[in-house]
Amino acid sequence: MSDSTLLHAPLGKETQYPEHYDPSLLFPIARDAGRAHLSLQPHPAWHGADIWNAYELSWLDPKGKPQVALARFCFPASSTHIIESKSFKLYLNSFNQTTMPDGDAVLARMQQDLSAAAGGAVSVTLFAPADFANQTLGELEGTLLDTLDIEVSTYAPDAGLLQADATQSRHETLRTNLLKSNCPVTGQPDWGSLQIEYTGAAIDHASLLKYIVSYRGHNGFHEQCAEQIFCDIMRSCAPETLTVYARYTRRGGLDINPWRSTQPDFVPADARNARQ
Repeated sequence: MSDSTLLHAPLGKETQYPEHYDPSLLFPIARDAGRAHLSLQPHPAWHGADIWNAYELSWLDPKGKPQVALARFCFPASSTHIIESKSFKLYLNSFNQTTMPDGDAVLARMQQDLSAAAGGAVSVTLFAPADFANQTLGELEGTLLDTLDIEVSTYAPDAGLLQADATQSRHETLRTNLLKSNCPVTGQPDWGSLQIEYTGAAIDHASLLKYIVSYRGHNGFHEQCAEQIFCDIMRSCAPETLTVYARYTRRGGLDINPWRSTQPDFVPADARNARQ
């Protein structure tokens, strides 16, 4: 992605926080800009979505009393744009001093604004304070790779690290908490956990962990990192089925959790990880 694409984005700039509702704060970024650099061209017809969780949402009721909620947003991978995260935060904060009839009105307004900005139907779910106690912690399932004793010297994405044994076929789910990349604008670290489920030639666990760690110095948006990992595994290991699911820790009251899968019936677990 060229630097000029993000020239006008609010990331990395001093910002005045809005006091009233303003949908123009949303800054869409075309997905095609990042997908042009994927290792599989054209990129596969995957299934998937980007799940955003918001922990800092508030508005005023008709009597001026503040209301609070948690929110979950689901952006389909088929949408034409992602939303730059700081602009999303500013947009959500623009409700803080805005009077709304009720939570349903907030939900409808957000669904309309975000769908228009993303170029696809975005689903929105609000969780009222009465639902807070039902929000539980959970970790990704699968065999943990992080205890492997590996030697690492590569900190830029390198698909050449991936190895698979075509003489063995497996169906397994693997996970790691060692995913790290950096914001492409500010350089701030983005910390995440990753789940990979596949069927096909047995992927060497050590090589997979080295590959995931190689993102440690990479500058890329969460969604684009998940898509590149998906494409690199597909190209290098040729699995029959593949799902890549990343859960990143929150920043600015938002966490982002992209998943891409060859399986149309995959349903991601959306329990908040301990680090989120």
